Amino acid sequence: MSELRFSAACERNKGPIVEVLSQLLKPQARVLEIGAGTGQHAVHFTEVLPGLDWLATDVPENLAGLNARIAAEAADRLAPAVALDVAHGPWPAGRFDAVYTANTLHIMPFELAPALFAGASQVLDRNGLLICYGPFQDDGAHSAESNRQFDLMLRSRDFAMGIRDTRDLDRIARRHGLIRQADIALPANNRILIFRRAQ
Repeated sequence: MSELRFSAACERNKGPIVEVLSQLLKPQARVLEIGAGTGQHAVHFTEVLPGLDWLATDVPENLAGLNARIAAEAADRLAPAVALDVAHGPWPAGRFDAVYTANTLHIMPFELAPALFAGASQVLDRNGLLICYGPFQDDGAHSAESNRQFDLMLRSRDFAMGIRDTRDLDRIARRHGLIRQADIALPANNRILIFRRAQ
């Protein structure tokens, strides 16, 4: 498996995240993952929660590596990942119980956040959940010095990157019929924000 792309961060955070997902997702839930990256989350989550109907997506240039992991480690339970650029679509057909995304909001340009929330709202079933994992700030304040340093590093690499503020995300979510229902602290100053589709 050495040729497969690997994320140390995914390996560290997959356990704490799946503990939360096990409380949020009903058995047999249909889940759409945005920005699945290396595929480590999709593989681990469907192993621990085997009833999930999980569809991984990423931008076209990442699909080959993502599908290599799925084929090698989870072909019996994961369909091949499909291309999805939130800025342009098209989003997968059908309805989903949850849309999950990890460590994407601080990487994508902030002007794409409305497209992510709008697309999620369109494909979520009534009362469906948008589940966002990563570092966040509140009213302009970071929750930890390490997050402030991480934010500075991101912006020095690309000014379009940066840790997003929950105040801004809440505003965007409400515009698309999503209401933040929970904010769960996880290790390494990361959090899970849970938005529910109201209607």
